[in-house]
Amino acid sequence: MTSRAKPLYQIGVVAEMLGIHPQTLRLYEKKGLINPSRTVGRTRLYSAEDVEEIQRILRLTRDLGVNLAGVEIVIKMRRQMLVMQREMETLSEYIRQELGGDGPARQNREEALVRVSRQSLRKLDEFFEVTRPWDAPDIEGP
Repeated sequence: MTSRAKPLYQIGVVAEMLGIHPQTLRLYEKKGLINPSRTVGRTRLYSAEDVEEIQRILRLTRDLGVNLAGVEIVIKMRRQMLVMQREMETLSEYIRQELGGDGPARQNREEALVRVSRQSLRKLDEFFEVTRPWDAPDIEGP
C-alpha cells in the first residue's frame, strides 16, 4: 500500500476539507463512485487518493454540469484506461527486454522478418481510388 492509498481521514474531516456535507460522501459511496476503507468499527476512512477522486467528482458535477450517472461512466472509463495503460507499460517493458537482451526473440529476429520485393509493394491509394466530381470526364447529354 502506497502512502497515498493509506486511509487517514474520517468522513467529517474530508467533508470539511472539500466544503460538502458528509451525506454527499455517503451518497457517492452508495452510488459506487468511491470506496473508502472501513475500520473494525465500520468507520469510514479516506485516503489521499480517495480525496482526489472526490475532487474529480466535484469538478465534473459542479464545474462541468455532469449528473451522477454521467460521472459514474466517466469514472469507470478512467479506471479502465488506467488499467490499460499499466498493461501497455508492462507489455512495452517486456518487448524492450526481449528485443534488447539475448532472449529467443532477439535470436530469431532476422528469421521473423518477411522479405518482399519492391515491385510487389503498391501505395495504399491504388487500392482505394476515389472518383471526385471534378476529376470525372464530362458527360454530354442527348
